[in-house]
Amino acid sequence: MGPPTISAVLPAFNEEAVIAEVVRAVDTALRDSTSRYEILVVDDGSGDSTAKRARSALESPTVRVISHAHNSGYGAALRTGFEAATCDAVWLMDSDGQFDPADLRLLLPFYARDCVVAGYRVERSDQAVRRLNNAVFFTVARAVLGPAARDVNCGFKLFPAEVGRGLRSSGAMISTELVLRATRNGYRLAEVGVPHHPRLAGHATGADPRVVARAFAELWELRRDPSRLNSLAPPPR
Repeated sequence: MGPPTISAVLPAFNEEAVIAEVVRAVDTALRDSTSRYEILVVDDGSGDSTAKRARSALESPTVRVISHAHNSGYGAALRTGFEAATCDAVWLMDSDGQFDPADLRLLLPFYARDCVVAGYRVERSDQAVRRLNNAVFFTVARAVLGPAARDVNCGFKLFPAEVGRGLRSSGAMISTELVLRATRNGYRLAEVGVPHHPRLAGHATGADPRVVARAFAELWELRRDPSRLNSLAPPPR
């Protein structure tokens, strides 16, 4: 069986400095990897020219830009992209320039219709405060919900499109919900190390107190309603 068709989902918030370059690099990676693909840039209410630059990055019908009227959160942006995807597989990649789209080649050999391929950052290139916030939060998340993946919030994943449909988190819990729901319903998890590069432009929001508070609220919502993790049909055999 050949490679899957792929929908690349790129969540973006105020990434005007890098989004065009990221879109072009994603296009190159996909052209080298599959026979049919699409690139979905989800502009999450940016206050800059992110959407405009994403649209003008390529003269190609494979690029679609979906804009939220207001900033709705990282998870909300991903849900919009996942629900709009039309290909066999979804490739989630953060659009801040910290991943090299060419590293899709690292994930593809592990992809299958019953498998979520989750990247983990071999050496995380973020500020210390963001790394600390991430470590504290996901230590608590593992204690409350159980283990998901070694770097569950890494924004570099490849999975069957149906795995991304029907999620409910709007913030940072989106990846935990995705992985736990998939593995609890029979999907395999393959974890692959990927390089992570320093952010050269823009502003990371992961350490924003409002973002952190929202993540904890979503964690407890998921803890109170674990039935959400059963809302996925088993994979095809």
